Amino acid sequence: MNLPDTMRAAVLGEYKDEIELEVTEIPVPRPGPGQVLLRMLRTNINPSDLSFMHGQYGFRKPLPTVPGFEGSGLVVASGGGLLGRYLRGKRVSTAARPQGSGTFAEYMLADAGSCIPLLNSVSDEQGAALIVNPLTAWAMLNDIVLKGGAKAVVQTAAAGALGRMIQRLGTRLGLRVVNIVRRPEQVAALKQIGAGIVLDSSDAQFESTLRHVAREADATVALDAVSGEMSATLLSNMPANSRVVVYGGLSGEAVPVQTGMLIFGGQQLEGFWLSRWIAGQRGWSMIRLARRIQKMLAGDLRTEVREVVPLSEASRAVRSYQQDMSAGKMLIDCTAA
Repeated sequence: MNLPDTMRAAVLGEYKDEIELEVTEIPVPRPGPGQVLLRMLRTNINPSDLSFMHGQYGFRKPLPTVPGFEGSGLVVASGGGLLGRYLRGKRVSTAARPQGSGTFAEYMLADAGSCIPLLNSVSDEQGAALIVNPLTAWAMLNDIVLKGGAKAVVQTAAAGALGRMIQRLGTRLGLRVVNIVRRPEQVAALKQIGAGIVLDSSDAQFESTLRHVAREADATVALDAVSGEMSATLLSNMPANSRVVVYGGLSGEAVPVQTGMLIFGGQQLEGFWLSRWIAGQRGWSMIRLARRIQKMLAGDLRTEVREVVPLSEASRAVRSYQQDMSAGKMLIDCTAA
């Protein structure tokens, strides 16, 4: 394939609260050893992308940079190696390299080992959202909740895409799921998809209700995407010897922990980062899991898509998602003008 010299990309020039992306022409990279070049098809916007563009993620890249952590693409060139040659011509889901440019572009370099070949039954849109949310839901429910012996789990930000996956998959795995949302209309929305227990954190009786429900369900693990005061509230109102696993920081706040809860109540506060979990998986087991996850994308691990916009409207897509992260995913079509 004859590759162009330049490509369009949505470029971040500054880390700040008001995210601004400029769609401009930049050079098309060439793959080195162990790398492949993807012609990007669709890219997904996640809370982690917003955190990165705000400069609040676990790392920063030198600016200007192309953001975007995951997407789907077609492998059009390889830097060599058995895996790279195998992937050439295949549609894949991929994660951006931590030290490289991201997915908000027409082309992107990826490590061959981070590419997951997509089944024919998986659309470009669902493939673009394969890694961050579905794998997080699977990893936390299986490796933290079930392997820890819990029979019920509490989750925050339950109305979002990942929260809905955790509700559906948790029910499939035989877990009772206690869902926490922020607004009354989100309670109704989750009830419509079959959620049995939904608590509104804006309700005046929220903490007492949480305390009662968590003890009645024997929910000893909480998966918290909010952090800050919410993490402390969970620690205070769950049964003794419970674990609160923080995997997001939507509140932007530090956790005000009372040491007595940790010492005398036996409560545990810990973090989960998907990148670290993936790095700890063995190659073939990860390949098998990826195929299993893909077969669930039409059901328990499906992503509700609100809108697919062209690359030229990347800034609008980011703003729209930021304004309402519970209304469905905003995806970027990297092939459209």
